[in-house]
Amino acid sequence: MVTLKEVAEICNVSAATVSNVINGKAKTSEATRKRILQVIEETGYKPNYMAKGLRTNRTKIISIVTEDIAQFTSPPIIESIMEQCEKHDYHVYVHNLRLYDRWQDTWYDQDKDYHSVLDPVLQDVLSARAEGVIYLAGHTRIINFYNENFNLPTVMCYSLSNSPAIPSVVIEDEKSAYEVTSYLVKNGHKRIGFVGGRAENIHTAQRLLGYQRALFENGILFDPNLVYYGDWSRESGYEGAKTLLPQGVTAFFGISDKMTGGIYDYLIECGLQIGKEIAVAGFDNESISEYFYPPLTTTTLPLAEIGRISADLLIDMLENDQPEELPAEPKVVRIPCSMEIRKSVCRR
Repeated sequence: MVTLKEVAEICNVSAATVSNVINGKAKTSEATRKRILQVIEETGYKPNYMAKGLRTNRTKIISIVTEDIAQFTSPPIIESIMEQCEKHDYHVYVHNLRLYDRWQDTWYDQDKDYHSVLDPVLQDVLSARAEGVIYLAGHTRIINFYNENFNLPTVMCYSLSNSPAIPSVVIEDEKSAYEVTSYLVKNGHKRIGFVGGRAENIHTAQRLLGYQRALFENGILFDPNLVYYGDWSRESGYEGAKTLLPQGVTAFFGISDKMTGGIYDYLIECGLQIGKEIAVAGFDNESISEYFYPPLTTTTLPLAEIGRISADLLIDMLENDQPEELPAEPKVVRIPCSMEIRKSVCRR
């Protein structure tokens, strides 16, 4: 890694001048200032803002790095983070990676492409002298994108970290799916079709565990033939319903409202009356769900609460002058969801 002294040598100025430019206290020409910032960007120099004893002032800037602001979960989380930060007099910058817009859902294992977008943004975060970062993912997964030289306080929001230094805030998937499945069982359903996302997805895996636990606690044998793995699209919900209906299911649990829309499509095509002849429950409580006919029983994600707690965690880290001993495992805060009972579930 390039040092501050090396940046100064390249620019033919003193290390103090470079430090002053970084800290916004430069008493130098505009041309020299621009040259120093250009060299910092070109060399990838990253000042260590964690060393509080070396700070001359505070910016009270927090950066939100979001994978894609168009994801339906992102706007309410960002709004909540900003509201909470403003209460504590922090400024918030939002950096939109636009990963889904660029590559849909094909980028998860494309490390080179991912970092080609992420790394310049992280450099911008450092250049803006942000004091901390909230990384907002499009869906929950384990993320390891920081190297040892990026040492700003960070909180993972709607995602998990594998670093004990970085706490995470996520939804309580398993318990929420348990409650949905238990509600279907309470209404007399024993053969419940589970229409999930990709099998390797954490949301799918956790919600499947909740589904299985509810069946087990109610003395119902788990049948793997009643599980369909889709890709979160409406089309895969349609295919899931088409595959599972012949298995004698009396209720469907679609673990996203978008896929549940496809379940509705197929059942209506088959002439079945949802909420009267067959039961359907969803997950997410997207705005479309209350406009389904009949209105969909689903699960509300605690997005505002996720944002608020993420902001509180980061602000606590920034305001706490006493360094804490790192835990053996990353801290994970799981926020419970709540069911929205409507008219798509009938008694059997």
